[in-house]
Amino acid sequence: MLIAEKSRQRNKAKAIPESLIYEIIDGKPFYYDGYKDVLANKKTSEEIMGASGLQSYIIYYLLKVLYAKLDDRKYRFLTNEIGTHLDKNNNLSGDIYIYDKQTLSPDKINTHYVEVAPKIAIEIDIRIDLSDEKDFGYVFTKTHKLLDFGVEKVLWIFTKHQKVMVATKDQDWLTKNWNQEIELLDGEYFNIGKFLADEGVEQ
Repeated sequence: MLIAEKSRQRNKAKAIPESLIYEIIDGKPFYYDGYKDVLANKKTSEEIMGASGLQSYIIYYLLKVLYAKLDDRKYRFLTNEIGTHLDKNNNLSGDIYIYDKQTLSPDKINTHYVEVAPKIAIEIDIRIDLSDEKDFGYVFTKTHKLLDFGVEKVLWIFTKHQKVMVATKDQDWLTKNWNQEIELLDGEYFNIGKFLADEGVEQ
């Protein structure tokens, strides 16, 4: 049964363009949410890959906080679906990753996926297709992968439910309302709900 399942996955992957793969975890491709509409010619690949206005606005806010409150002489702030190569079977994508400059030194920045762990990983919403119930644990699987890779803290922001999940290795993971003060790094905090309210963005 296991061999048959692996064969089925390989045949399925061959039929789907690599451009529709969002991530690969343990050798399994995870496709962009909406990829089936692209295969059925109902949508273009650009339509399913783009972030929503709210997602983009939250990224804008978090980058403002990073540049205003953290020392960019000490850290590098990367965004735009950063590709991270953990190993041969795991290529992840991220929304905002904060790297220590000593870890992400200039010689490690090239045209390939980044191969060192960020200090902090920030993910906004689930961007993959979850039509297969076996993939429902995706958030936990990806979070564990990042923490095992060496990430100190993983923040998941869920816009639909207005929640922020805070995960650190060997500690209980917390889920908070996004209108709370949540620590980012070095004693600096962010509050998405307050920011959106101040900006007049409907929540």
